[in-house]
Amino acid sequence: MFTTAFLDIPALQSANGEVQLPGSKSISNRVLLLAALSQGTTTIHDLLDSDDTQVMLKALEQLGCAVVRSTDPAHLNSYHVTGLGGHLAPATAARTLQLFLGNAGTAMRPLTAALALLGGNFEMSGVARMHERPIGDLVDALRQLGCRIDYLGNEGYPPLRIHPVTSAQLHLQAPIPVRGDVSSQFLTALLMALPLVARQQDVTIEVVGELISRPYIHITLELLQRFGIAVKNDSWQRFTIPAGSHYQSPREIHVEADASSASYFIALGAIAAGKSSKPGPNNSTIHIDRSVKVLGVGAQSIQGDIRFVDAARAMGAAITSGPNWLEIRRGTWPLQAIDMDCNHIPDAAMTLAAMALYANGTTTLRNIASWRVKETDRLAAMATELRKLGATVEEGADYISITPPANREAWKPASIHTYDDHRVAMCFSLAAFNPAGVSVRIEDPKCVAKTFPGYFEALFSAVRPVPGSVPVICVDGPTASGKGTVASAVAAALGYHLLDSGALYRITGLAATRAGIPIDADHAGQIAALIAQLDITFTSDQRVLLDGEDISLAIRSEEAGMNASLVSALPAVRQALVQMQHDFRQLPGLVADGRDMGTVIFPLAPLKVYLTASAAQRAQRRHKQLIEKGIPATIADLRADLEARDARDMNRATAPLQAAQDALLLDNSDITVEEAVAQVLAWWEKRQPFAAVAAHSQASA
Repeated sequence: MFTTAFLDIPALQSANGEVQLPGSKSISNRVLLLAALSQGTTTIHDLLDSDDTQVMLKALEQLGCAVVRSTDPAHLNSYHVTGLGGHLAPATAARTLQLFLGNAGTAMRPLTAALALLGGNFEMSGVARMHERPIGDLVDALRQLGCRIDYLGNEGYPPLRIHPVTSAQLHLQAPIPVRGDVSSQFLTALLMALPLVARQQDVTIEVVGELISRPYIHITLELLQRFGIAVKNDSWQRFTIPAGSHYQSPREIHVEADASSASYFIALGAIAAGKSSKPGPNNSTIHIDRSVKVLGVGAQSIQGDIRFVDAARAMGAAITSGPNWLEIRRGTWPLQAIDMDCNHIPDAAMTLAAMALYANGTTTLRNIASWRVKETDRLAAMATELRKLGATVEEGADYISITPPANREAWKPASIHTYDDHRVAMCFSLAAFNPAGVSVRIEDPKCVAKTFPGYFEALFSAVRPVPGSVPVICVDGPTASGKGTVASAVAAALGYHLLDSGALYRITGLAATRAGIPIDADHAGQIAALIAQLDITFTSDQRVLLDGEDISLAIRSEEAGMNASLVSALPAVRQALVQMQHDFRQLPGLVADGRDMGTVIFPLAPLKVYLTASAAQRAQRRHKQLIEKGIPATIADLRADLEARDARDMNRATAPLQAAQDALLLDNSDITVEEAVAQVLAWWEKRQPFAAVAAHSQASA
């Protein structure tokens, strides 16, 4: 997961590949609560690992449920939850539990209803945005039932204080009214909680007004059935829980992949998985048929957001499906504008707004007032960010109309504010396919952890950038100049890959030795072939991994240094290493550290830094490092060695050490590592299109 302050996505060109989706958030948290209320142990497979499920798991443990995560490497997202059997343990009921639920509406709302009927003392809170999300209609329904709930802040909003009640204090005879036009989570909360008290008589819920997001209620009813509760549904306006209801663990249950998350990859296929052709050998033509295959959810899903498939088809997507997969290709292009009531797919409808950027007219999404009470005011957020890209947007109380930029020149590079809303971040990643070829910045990319922590990694695995668009920052310089430390810090700040080119020769020598290949001219071809098979990772804390093994110390031995010298003398091996260095240029970008990155390997890199320091300063730094490792050394000897090595590097016949003509010189003799890193990042930021847009906006203001 990217935890950087922002993530810059270069211009993207096409999409092709398979994506395994994480489990559904809506199903995951419902199943967790139902398992907690049941008697016995439920094994839950494929549970979503996200912020929302983590706060629910912690809350269940506080309530007294035993929660055990599987240690089986093949089932690490499986949990064993031992339920409460509908009752709190006396020791738990005797004290006040404080539950923090972050920004997880799928935890706050159902838990409020369940805990109001369990008989304990609870205080429930969340992040600041949760305290702005209305819960008054649910609390009103529970109070009419006889529950005792206080607001600890603003009336109608969390945080809440829940007091215990007995069955005798509850009013179960009359139907319990709940508004259906604000959030379906209120009705879901009551449906999952009321079986706790439907022991002697039927309990009925009546929906006041139009019931929005019916598909989410369908999920709730389906899961209740799995846990032994057969709710009677009377035209979506009246729901009856029969007398004698009690939760029965199904013992084992699988969580479907998230259909809402599927929407981004359905849109990806519709936008970028088009057919193409290229010249082949002997005047032939090679036809390329791209598709995006989504694994983990199919057309028969119980999730309402699977109906996003119909909306995407209406816009032009070509979609086929199986029991547990969807395959998407570009069909009609440009996409077709639509005018659609999206009440049935409120979350996934946000993705239609992103697809509207590639449509041939004005797309209008209606009946989406619920967007305003989600993780943020999504109607206002989407309108604001779409306009940044150059779209024309009309925002109403419960609708949004989007007209894409009029032409290629009308597209604008944009830094997308994500409002701590995972769906905003994921939607706008699709804007990187814009015809202007401008990059898109996603602020606070880690907000996707709410439902899809690995979203950007999954996206990058399935897309192809516009050739030459993946940025490279070169940090060259002499030995002990600090380039490795600076490069790794810059890469970490930007979320970019890291290349320590100087280590590659040592790694190659180590790998050849381990494979039993002599390092000589007769075996240069074998070593070159071996290089293509190596899985090398340079971490932000300057460790080196080879096929997952930490070899940082192994490549610093005297033997490894000697082998590196032998390797570097083999032309075929050097050429293979050049190709490997080019292969490190992957989305979203690369920071390359070495002696010839800017002059030989990446001569067209948009930023080249030549980092240096005085020989005296470098000797002192190297001396400190060696002494800390218990290795004896003298500053005078180290300085002499560095100066001799500088002379050799600068005068070697192949790729001599020198600054590229367009490199920026940075002498860090008298500045800290942090100051050097800040300078490189500042230079990089000035080269971004967002900097120019921001400067223009400030000038206009």
